[in-house]
Amino acid sequence: MKKPIKAEPITQAQYRAFQDAYDFFNRELFSGTLPHVLVTLQRHANTRGYFSADRFTGRTDDSAVHELAMNPDIFAWRSDAEILSTLAHEMAHVWQQTHGRPPRRAYHDREWAAKMREIGLQPSTTGEPGGKETGQKVTHFIVKGGAYAKAYAKLKSTGLVLHWQSAPHSKEAKAKKNSKTKFTCPDCEQNAWAKPEAELICGACYDEEEGNLVLMVAEEQDEQAEAA
Repeated sequence: MKKPIKAEPITQAQYRAFQDAYDFFNRELFSGTLPHVLVTLQRHANTRGYFSADRFTGRTDDSAVHELAMNPDIFAWRSDAEILSTLAHEMAHVWQQTHGRPPRRAYHDREWAAKMREIGLQPSTTGEPGGKETGQKVTHFIVKGGAYAKAYAKLKSTGLVLHWQSAPHSKEAKAKKNSKTKFTCPDCEQNAWAKPEAELICGACYDEEEGNLVLMVAEEQDEQAEAA
């Protein structure tokens, strides 16, 4: 007779780690002021994670919750500290949505950047010192000795680890996946598909008299996405 499996179920173990990290950083970096969110694993090309306000609604009541998504495709070449810094990055968007003045979709503004610096993550469009702090696509790096670095050290000492990551893709699969990217107009939400590096202007929102151009946003930059 086989012995029952004692290990924690895979789904529970993986999501519990992110929930525990969210709760810990909420206390340590945000004074416990952030609301509960639904943490998901989403494979969005060329992004480490994203925040989307009120993405889920209740099936048994009228409540709504934000989504905080993590991309497991990039876990393989990043440490737990780096992966969870993306969680904290998106938590800064949760903070701004809850307590600040959130900008238009997919934009990282000065208010968000200031909160990032406060929690020990330096926003940068390049991921390196000297990069711009604001813009459509902004990542960050961990400030040595900063609030996040100290908080993560405490979290790590509790034994928290991340258990799973995406299996590696073949070169053929990567090429096919990156061949076309979905772009969305941030104003009228019209969609188009093109190469990831394309720059598309929404024809529906173009105002010839005023010369108003609306740049469509690539899927990996949708919502409040962190650059890869």
